[in-house]
Amino acid sequence: MQMLESLKNKKVMLVVAHPDDELLGLGATMNKLIKEHNVNTHVVILGEGITSRSDVRDQKKWAAELKTHRKNIQTAQKAIGYHSVSIYDFADNRFDTVALLDLIKVIEKQKRAFQPDVIFTHHGGDVNVDHQRTFEAVVTACRPMAHEKVKTIITFETPSGTEWRSPSDPRHFLPNVFFSVSKKNIEAKIKGMESYEFEKRTYPHPRSPQALTIQAQRWGVAVGTDFAEAFCVIRSIN
Repeated sequence: MQMLESLKNKKVMLVVAHPDDELLGLGATMNKLIKEHNVNTHVVILGEGITSRSDVRDQKKWAAELKTHRKNIQTAQKAIGYHSVSIYDFADNRFDTVALLDLIKVIEKQKRAFQPDVIFTHHGGDVNVDHQRTFEAVVTACRPMAHEKVKTIITFETPSGTEWRSPSDPRHFLPNVFFSVSKKNIEAKIKGMESYEFEKRTYPHPRSPQALTIQAQRWGVAVGTDFAEAFCVIRSIN
């Protein structure tokens, strides 16, 4: 069975480290799954995504920006059309200072509430430590025991976080599943990404609209279609 068909009518949960990762990782694919495959989607955003821009974490100093960042999440949600979101405030780019168990407990709580069949999350080899820890927490929270409902775990790349890994690091992103997406799906992804006032960038940055389009074309060319997003299946139990 094709992976896309296997997701039809499923409950899909995205677990990401920061606001904007849900767009960068699979914005176009999520838009397609919702519009064409009746997928029910819930996004879990673990980190606040702002305060690492100071030497010391100071949420009061960044209070206005954090408020705006949360509003941007809602705007991005409308652009993609995903159904619901839960937002946490783990320290930005400091997930390595948090007990892994604390992240796992959040994911377990969200799993109990939403009962997903499939989870999408970060590639475990990203240069960003928050992405790494999020991946570790998801894999731990979804141990394949008899009662585990999550049968499929899929990782995505995050432009400006995945491709910057050292070439000598063995944990490179090696996709084994590709979802063909349309120009409209890509436009929805870009519209959502541009909603993030503190995250959007201009070309040639990987998060710019032009770069995101080029990346989708790159993967499309790799698999014989106009546009695609790339993923790696970590586990799928049928």
